[in-house]
Amino acid sequence: MTTLVTYEVDDRVATITLDRPEARNALSGALLRELSATMARADADDAVAAVVLTGADPAFCAGLDLKELGSGGGPPELPDFRRADGTRGPFGAMTKPVIGAVNGVAVTGGLELALACDFLIASDRARFADTHARVGIQPGWGLTVMLPETIGVRRAREMSATGNFVDAPTALAWGLVNHVVAHAELLDFARSIGRDIASNDDAAVRRIFETYDENGLLDGSKGWANEGRVVATWNGGGFDAAAIEQRRATIAARGRTQI
Repeated sequence: MTTLVTYEVDDRVATITLDRPEARNALSGALLRELSATMARADADDAVAAVVLTGADPAFCAGLDLKELGSGGGPPELPDFRRADGTRGPFGAMTKPVIGAVNGVAVTGGLELALACDFLIASDRARFADTHARVGIQPGWGLTVMLPETIGVRRAREMSATGNFVDAPTALAWGLVNHVVAHAELLDFARSIGRDIASNDDAAVRRIFETYDENGLLDGSKGWANEGRVVATWNGGGFDAAAIEQRRATIAARGRTQI
């Protein structure tokens, strides 16, 4: 049986790779099912603190497999990764941070896959495009919500209306990606960010990310109120003074290497 997604763990960072390079990692039904299962595996793996999601060169992901889409006279039978809050995405809900390492083109469903990550590191070869309208289909994994949240509604409308590609420097300037690095350095850089995440308190990271997700579904002052409830609950168990002192010393030592 052909493996469409590879999985490896090192230093508490899982690297998940779409491994269908001959099709530019296009999302067939089989690949989507394998991706969802692999992401769930990483989320359940106690040896994993962070996930790096990437594609086998030369592409990150070319979107839905249009050959599969067009061969049966209708949409392929794809898994419905619906979350408890009603949102959808190309894989199930994750409690651990997901870093997208965009090594090449991220197009349409591939752009939605990138947006489903918590943040993105781009190779200097990365390119981004929304070609839903060129294909004549509609986004269903949150692009019309997440893209304008990320780059602003006017830029998002331009991308969707034109289908034009955005290069890595422009993606960085627009806030679509956090960093742009040389192609050969992409995975090392993304994994180093993953190791930085792994050096923190796992439960604290996950609860902060959960709060981000909760507040993203709330309006205005409701987010402030929600954060207040979260911190009251978190602090309600009391503080472990010895653990905090140990972390303080570690933080101070690490900070001296970064200043």
